[in-house]
Amino acid sequence: MSRRGKPFSAAVVGTGFIGPVHVEGLRRAGVHVAGIVGSSPDKSQAAADQLGLPRGYATLDEVLDDPEVDSVHLTTPNRLHFAQAAAVLRAGKHVLCEKPLAMTSAETAELVRIAADSGRAAGVAYNIRFYPLCHEAAARATDGSLGDVLHVTGSYVQDWLLYDTDFNWRVLAEEGGDLRAVADIGTHWLDLVQFITGRKVTAVCADLRTVHATRQRPRGGVETFSGKGAAPRETEPIAVTTDDCGSVMLRFDNGAKGCLWVSQTTAGRKNCLRFEIAGSQQSFAWNSETPNELWIGHRDRPNETLLRDPALMSASASAVTNYPGGHNEGFPDTFKQLFRSFYGYIAAGDFTAPPPFPTFPDGHREVLLCEAVLRSAREGRWVEVGS
Repeated sequence: MSRRGKPFSAAVVGTGFIGPVHVEGLRRAGVHVAGIVGSSPDKSQAAADQLGLPRGYATLDEVLDDPEVDSVHLTTPNRLHFAQAAAVLRAGKHVLCEKPLAMTSAETAELVRIAADSGRAAGVAYNIRFYPLCHEAAARATDGSLGDVLHVTGSYVQDWLLYDTDFNWRVLAEEGGDLRAVADIGTHWLDLVQFITGRKVTAVCADLRTVHATRQRPRGGVETFSGKGAAPRETEPIAVTTDDCGSVMLRFDNGAKGCLWVSQTTAGRKNCLRFEIAGSQQSFAWNSETPNELWIGHRDRPNETLLRDPALMSASASAVTNYPGGHNEGFPDTFKQLFRSFYGYIAAGDFTAPPPFPTFPDGHREVLLCEAVLRSAREGRWVEVGS
């Protein structure tokens, strides 16, 4: 993918689980990856060697000083997002940041302002929107097939933090924020259902739980989703205050109701997002573990299961589909499609057009939602989502 005949060139900041996912997605989207930045020069070079990249940058400043780099992808711990995203935009480069956009709504509001002033593209990696059948559900909601949204239910559950010996920087409030399971994976669900329905969550009532108030931290750290194959190491007990699981009741701007269950302590569920959207004409249901099927419910005729096939889907869904029906597409493809959307928008050059990807204002609203959820859980009441 290119602009004015020159391929876009990107750098990735972060060498953990999701950094290499961005590298792969960028390559598949036709974007040149100039290099990667780790938490130290040694980690940068090791990641560059492993991924076959031209350069392991010693620091983010080296990336920002490189005139060949058009854009920067941030896949670092949450506490670093604000300063890094601001620096990238002020250096005149486009930025795509992993969620959450920042630690507080004050920070995200400032990033929205900086992005607007920069004249650069600024996106947030809510990649789950880019499963083709999620775009199909959104198209059917827009064209009236769904009817009025009545209620939305669903969950996002995993098991990688089930045991007290499971540890990652995300469990620490100072690294990831006071809200964890909801902020880490629940925001994907919240972004997705609002994208599909076109309705905004206006109020929340949350009940959250910390399953393990003390976890055993391996000395030296551990990677996300490292699993049981990791070698045992000496550990130390660490107090944890962030949420392992919880439920959130929702009110939408059209009067619709909803309920979300989030857990990172559900044995056997590795990475399972599910939703069911009930409309006045139809219902939609989808499961990320079987992402090539969309269930469509009817009152007066047989229900349907739509298999992902660009020949049978809307134009918007077909645009984020690359393979014929029966040739499954999954998690890695969502990043490729997100990046194609992001860089296609930059290449088109019309920044007055509505961006076809999650933006910094979307990321700001998700942090406002998180703050409302946290306040609701602490105070035991309904809380309006801020603006």
